[in-house]
Amino acid sequence: MKIKATSQAVNESQADQIIIGHFADQKDNALIKQLDSDVQQQFQSRVDHEDFTGKSGQMLNLYNEKGQVITLVGLGECDKLTATALYEATHNVIQAAAKTRTQSISNHLSVVETKNFDSQLAVKLVTLASSHAEYRYEDTKSFKKDNKHKIKSLEVATQESQLDAFNQAKAMASGVAAARHLGNNPPNICNPKYIASYATKIAEKNKNCEITVLNHKQMKKMGMGALMAVGQGSANKPKMVVLKYNGADKDQAPIALVGKGITFDTGGISLKPGPNMDEMKYDMCGAATVIGGFVAAVELGLPINLLTFVPAVENMPDGKAYRPGDVITSYSGKTIEVLNTDAEGRMILCDTLTYAQEFKPSVILDFATLTGACVVALGHQASAVMTKTDGLFDELKTAGLQSHDRVWELPLWDEYQKQIDTSFADMQNIGGFPAGTITAGCFLSRFTEGQKWAHVDIAGTAWNNKKEGATGRPVAMLVQYLINESQK
Repeated sequence: MKIKATSQAVNESQADQIIIGHFADQKDNALIKQLDSDVQQQFQSRVDHEDFTGKSGQMLNLYNEKGQVITLVGLGECDKLTATALYEATHNVIQAAAKTRTQSISNHLSVVETKNFDSQLAVKLVTLASSHAEYRYEDTKSFKKDNKHKIKSLEVATQESQLDAFNQAKAMASGVAAARHLGNNPPNICNPKYIASYATKIAEKNKNCEITVLNHKQMKKMGMGALMAVGQGSANKPKMVVLKYNGADKDQAPIALVGKGITFDTGGISLKPGPNMDEMKYDMCGAATVIGGFVAAVELGLPINLLTFVPAVENMPDGKAYRPGDVITSYSGKTIEVLNTDAEGRMILCDTLTYAQEFKPSVILDFATLTGACVVALGHQASAVMTKTDGLFDELKTAGLQSHDRVWELPLWDEYQKQIDTSFADMQNIGGFPAGTITAGCFLSRFTEGQKWAHVDIAGTAWNNKKEGATGRPVAMLVQYLINESQK
């Protein structure tokens, strides 16, 4: 679907379907007044008979002489409209349109006015929700793509003051789509080699981009013991993918992004239960997030230098697999007692975080579907952030609010560190109950001392269910953070 901004009035649109918002406490509708008298009469009749009241969730289709569909979307009372409600209303109407023969849409929900959020966020919400709703996963389906029921183009009504926000949201949508593609592909396809190939194509297609891919022999020689331990039970050998974007002066320190890339997680010797194990293909959504963020940053041409690190590894049980009780030497030289091979994400991240520091970044952000405990703590609404760097959480929180891809902070107090102490190594790889999400963050903090660093646990936000699959979160928040950093 091609997305573009439009400043056309509704009566000038040639789109198959025109979408207009209407508040329950709105006496008339200025956009409807721009349309022909027949549409106005249809609208007034339906309002008079209370077929349509503007209640949140309502939709009403009207038709003009040209055969265009005019869809009224109820938004509830103006002063009660939230960012979530506008996103959901947009998502619902576009999802409904995608099931019809509509091929072009002009969406005017982006020009609604409310005191609860500004016009910049409104256009981002409408653009992102429209793109998200139109997305279909068809990569591994045998039937031909259904082009009769496919939206080919979407216009988002955009005022001049909203144009920058629209362009940002359009790039975010590209990044989200890339992340969903990677997340939804099955593990027999999206393995470490596939991720390396996918990233290589991104680098080759875009200017100012480079890529380095380390193979398992190189990483073993370098001493990445923790990462190699996780991958040693799989026939699919690990890859370390490093995407580089040069958008600023060479002497400007890069922003480093690290994404957990467990392409499938059986739990290893500490085998997971069978039910829902198929969802462990999503354990590489941290990798998908940082690759999606990279795609969007390049599309926007941000004036920053960016390094994206993806340790792509498969965690399988095998005669060669690492075991509970093993003591592993990490790339940093610190030793780790393995108590649970299903706590593998932090093992590959710790070596990658150490490696990223060799490039002297200004900040390091890591993204990982790290702990089930995070879902217990925050559900599916917010990603968890842990950091010891003053002000960094506030920067991520602001980016989350500006993109409606929200985060929440969990503490990394030193009192939690004792849960990962052990008599047999420098640390153990699990902290046990309670505070499983926080002790995972504590583990990673031991490899990022002295760095401006934050860990983002996306276990509750990266995917929803088997029907929707990968959500592409928190790509929008990450991209907004990069935009904000580029403007400093």
